[in-house]
Amino acid sequence: METIIGTVFGIILLVGFSGFKIDREYERGVIFRLGRFSNVRGPGMYWILPLIDQKAQVDIRTKTVDIAPQEAVTADSVTIKVNAVLYYRIIDPFRAINKVENYEIAVYQAAMTTLRNVVGQNILDDVLQNRDKINLRVQEIVDEITESWGVVIERVEIKDVEIPTNMQRAMAKEAEAVREKRARLIKASAEQEASIKLAEASQKIVENPAALELRRLQMLTEIGAENNTTTLIMMPSDFITLAKQWTEVLNQGNKVGSNGVVQVKSTDEPIPLDLSSIPEDNP
Repeated sequence: METIIGTVFGIILLVGFSGFKIDREYERGVIFRLGRFSNVRGPGMYWILPLIDQKAQVDIRTKTVDIAPQEAVTADSVTIKVNAVLYYRIIDPFRAINKVENYEIAVYQAAMTTLRNVVGQNILDDVLQNRDKINLRVQEIVDEITESWGVVIERVEIKDVEIPTNMQRAMAKEAEAVREKRARLIKASAEQEASIKLAEASQKIVENPAALELRRLQMLTEIGAENNTTTLIMMPSDFITLAKQWTEVLNQGNKVGSNGVVQVKSTDEPIPLDLSSIPEDNP
């Protein structure tokens, strides 16, 4: 008899100890008593009624979900593949257990469909350049869906956007054309500024012809600094002035007749030339 009593007492003691539960800091226990919700317990150690209470454990840490690449058609009819990362956390263990069968699958499916829909509402350039706007929009929509499940969406980030090969080549050509256009505009602007400076310099040289000789000497210095073996023969600028005056005199001496034939004016008088510009020391 004593053995039976001892056995029964041991069983009762064992069952009583089985009611002690321990949850970590990031865990919560949803307690159901005879199938009905009782309360949320944890963290730490607590005791429930054995065989009467049942516990569903919930992890309230932030979870990361990798959304597989989704094929979507943008607003400008370009087929792309987009994958993203979703961060969510349970804020109400009671609703996460009782309002949805499997909150993990539900959150994943909601994020996947929302990502395709939001990408389809934007053109390709916005998907590539304004990812922050798309991330925020997806987060707002998914968070609105999961709010009734006791789940909050902390962040959504687009990881990668896969573009068709032919579209990549077209975008590369477009970028190259834009850069070439920019380079040509910069070069044209530089030539315009250089022409203005050259015009100003020519006016200064006309006012002071000695400046031209100084420029010529400077050019010789620049050529010599490069150790160039090219031999240069400098011709004084006065010869250019003399050739110009000679051309003007010849044009005045010739006349074009009414029949289009050039008539050379015959005269025995010498043609006046201005030789004062030739330096006396030149042979």
